[in-house]
Amino acid sequence: MAARRGRWTGLLARASAALLASGLVGVLCAAPAAAGPAATADYPAVVEIDAVAPKVAHENESVTITGKVLNSGRTKLKSPTVKVRQPQARPMKTRSEIDLTESRTTPSTLDGLALDQPSEDVGDLEPGQSEDFTLTVPVSALKVRETGPYELAVDVWGSTGGEQPHPLGIGRTYLPYQGKDVAQPSQLAVVWPLTHAPVLVAQTMADADQTPVLRDDSLTAELTGDGRLNRLVEIGTGMPNLTWAIDPNLLDTVFAMTKSYRVQKPGTSGESASEENTVPGTGRDAATAWLAKLRTALASSGSEVVSLPYADPDLASIAHNGAGLNGMDNALRKAVTAGQITTEARLSVDARSDVAWPYRGLLDQRTAAVAAVAGGRIVLVDGKSLPESEKLSFTPGAARSIGNGQTAVVSDPVLAAMFQPDLASAHDRTLTEQHFLAETMAIAHQQPEHPRGLLVLPPRTLTVGTAQALHDSVQEAAAGGWVAQATLEKVAGMTPDKEASTSVPESYPSDAAAGELSTAELSATMQLQDGVDQLMMILTRPERVRESFSAAMVRSMSTEWRDQPKAGAEYRLGARTYLDNLKSAVRVVPKSVVTLPGDNATMLVSVKNGLTQSVGNLELHVTSTQPNRLRIDYPVQPLVLDATTNSSLRFPVEAQVNGPVQVTAQLWTTGPDARPYGEAMEFTVDVTSVASGVVYVIVGGTVLMVLAGVRFSLQRKKRRAAGEVDEDPDRPVDGSAAAGTGTEPPSDADPSSAADDTDRVAGDEKVDH
Repeated sequence: MAARRGRWTGLLARASAALLASGLVGVLCAAPAAAGPAATADYPAVVEIDAVAPKVAHENESVTITGKVLNSGRTKLKSPTVKVRQPQARPMKTRSEIDLTESRTTPSTLDGLALDQPSEDVGDLEPGQSEDFTLTVPVSALKVRETGPYELAVDVWGSTGGEQPHPLGIGRTYLPYQGKDVAQPSQLAVVWPLTHAPVLVAQTMADADQTPVLRDDSLTAELTGDGRLNRLVEIGTGMPNLTWAIDPNLLDTVFAMTKSYRVQKPGTSGESASEENTVPGTGRDAATAWLAKLRTALASSGSEVVSLPYADPDLASIAHNGAGLNGMDNALRKAVTAGQITTEARLSVDARSDVAWPYRGLLDQRTAAVAAVAGGRIVLVDGKSLPESEKLSFTPGAARSIGNGQTAVVSDPVLAAMFQPDLASAHDRTLTEQHFLAETMAIAHQQPEHPRGLLVLPPRTLTVGTAQALHDSVQEAAAGGWVAQATLEKVAGMTPDKEASTSVPESYPSDAAAGELSTAELSATMQLQDGVDQLMMILTRPERVRESFSAAMVRSMSTEWRDQPKAGAEYRLGARTYLDNLKSAVRVVPKSVVTLPGDNATMLVSVKNGLTQSVGNLELHVTSTQPNRLRIDYPVQPLVLDATTNSSLRFPVEAQVNGPVQVTAQLWTTGPDARPYGEAMEFTVDVTSVASGVVYVIVGGTVLMVLAGVRFSLQRKKRRAAGEVDEDPDRPVDGSAAAGTGTEPPSDADPSSAADDTDRVAGDEKVDH
């Protein structure tokens, strides 16, 4: 829109007199509005145009307009008559003139003059009452002769009281007229999205086939009949050179549904899948037929297939809140590679994986950088992110270089906005289709000898009604000759206009940022990989878990969660809870107090494997917090457990004194990157009866120390009484030097007694409880 402001000057000069005469100068300041009907107290009649046939007028033809009139006021409309207005004498040469038409909401002389014929009296209308109409007008009566888009207006004349008939309301659309002047066709690429919020979960059944599990069975309805994905394939089949943008995760899910699959019961998202908490899926036939239909569509239409990164990760959320997280870049690259492999394998086609599609096509510098990491050589961009210069007098081509080896293919913001809402009604579809024809015809005739590339970028959640309107619009423009359908590759390879904007903004729209995945959410998602890596180290069949969890991690960051934040949060929580449950299924069995009835014993510590496969590469480390009181002789023992079994490991311990001692049991993985596995288990070892030999030694040693102290004290007193000065007060009275050095046993020591004590202690050490 900004690019066309500079083209208003000439138009204003020509239209100012008419605006002043009609009292509508203020309309220039009004925000552009849809060309749909509006009702006010002065204009209570709402006119809805449901169909224009043909959509493009030619000489010597007639145009039929069908629709309805609704009385939205509070009083009766008396004798309302529907008439067609003859448009201005020349077509709208610029897109700015179309903007002005879009901005008008009430009848104006700028809408032309009402023709006497055709007209249709729809009868008095009570408040809230409506009536259909059909008007057929010869093209010659409209006085259109020059190629270009014209306004086509239908208004209602009547009264609400005794006044003379006057306009009560108006409905506007556009009528392109194809005369003798023909422009070179614009090359128009249309992105056709096939995406869906993830429903395939990390859990699989424990059977040999690893039967897949879905969080719900809602996808079944979309794959058949009037379901969205089924209709998108059917509608897209009729469009040549279409660029299909496909989420490989959707293909994986549908492929899984072509076989036996299960669906989680509500409230069981974090549990291991079993017969009790899942039910059989019902979409096998629908999935099989849809995949076959899609393969046929891609093989027969000469279309281009873009494989989005697996599960379509949210590039903008990652750029703003997760770009620095450990492993994120690697996860994106893997998603791109896995996506291309999956798409080509499931569809038997060649697919390109160098296209990045940020949420809503909104781009800033950080998002562009993350897109480059993900291999995005071509970036799909909404024109609102790269506004054109106000001095630009024409609509530039879609392709332009934005640096870093990337080409932005920019969707015209007006064309893009047309197909954002759900065009569920015939009225909405008709207004959009006629508006699209008018805009694209005006673009083609800006420089009729120099065609340019255009892009239409609908939302990922493209609805059936909007898809049908887009299909019909493009087909009609192509039939008119001013548009040629082209692939994204062709449009991206066209020579960029030098005047086109290439400046990627630093800022990002605040309304879009509000719905992004947070740093905490992305960080928790990336931590899944750490947990999975640790689990892989102990599993004997890691392939049964690795791929499903790696996919679930990327699915947790899907762009689809932007429109379903609650479902996204539940999916992420389910994946984390399930992983925690798997990891905690291999654990030390809790205990609180272990009683040892003596100083030597064998302590038992149990480990449980609740998984359905064997585990290994584990050690159990048992650590005493007071090894001087309780020593564990073999504190580290290797561990291998069969599926769904318990095992008790025996740890010899030696106690020195009675009383409680805290002990910790911790599982560890083995190998060069050994690390703790799971939570440590702490318990108390209560020693109740240290053997008597140990007590005797302790008590005997204490008594000897006391006696020696008394003896030394008496010797000092004896010497002082004799008047001696003792240089060594601790020297024994007998003066034996050897007695104080410990190099030889003292003269009064009893070797046999010492030997008895040693034997007793040795005997105590050999006691086995």
